Amino acid sequence: MTPSVVGSKHQPPKEKLLPEHVVIVGGSSGMGRALAAELVAQGSEVTIAGRTPAKLDAVRRELGVRTVAMDLGREQDIERLFATTGKVSHIVTTAADVGGAYQPIAAYDMGSARAAVDSKLLGPLLLAKHGAPLLEPGGSIVFTSGIAAYRPGPRASLLAALNGALASLAAALAVELAPLRVNVVSPGWVDTPIWQDVAGDAAPATLSAMADRLPVGRIGRPQDIAAAIIALLRNGFITGTVLHADGGHRLA
Repeated sequence: MTPSVVGSKHQPPKEKLLPEHVVIVGGSSGMGRALAAELVAQGSEVTIAGRTPAKLDAVRRELGVRTVAMDLGREQDIERLFATTGKVSHIVTTAADVGGAYQPIAAYDMGSARAAVDSKLLGPLLLAKHGAPLLEPGGSIVFTSGIAAYRPGPRASLLAALNGALASLAAALAVELAPLRVNVVSPGWVDTPIWQDVAGDAAPATLSAMADRLPVGRIGRPQDIAAAIIALLRNGFITGTVLHADGGHRLA
């Protein structure tokens, strides 16, 4: 009887992942921070960029990451970010300044909504402009959109438009920047600090009501979205795609 070699010393060693450097814009809290924590645990080098110095200081101390203060709505800040990073393996943005985006269309004030346009659409485009030349072979960019593109609600017309536009932007860039990969993660409702801006004191009740509707029976956690993003970073055969991590929200 021939002895099995499964799990034996005759088996070739597993291929080790090369050291990687991931830039996360919006990584000082919520989904971006959860992603940074998981990547650090896996041995990746991480640079977090964000607008709030206090949050950046906290995440630098807690995770041991490098941080850069910048505003995604300012192209010169994006240029400055990549002037400090050197070559990178992946670029991820989870940034979303959407507090002013929720308005009834009859009284829409674009001035207060401009930050949403900058952080959700123009900022990601500029990240690709300035970051793609620094991506290593096999590298990728991941944008973060959201369920509003597929199940829009009242007062969310601009957010629906911006999230939907990210899918088109990723598809176009996947062609233009090939063989670099460009993808989108589309979260459903996730329990992050952004809900204080959206719903204020009503946030817990609002999230609880949605949890009762979802097929999975709960609201998303930042770690759920981090896992979805990492799946896109690791799979070199996925590009121009939207990965829905929404707990079945599109079906609810």
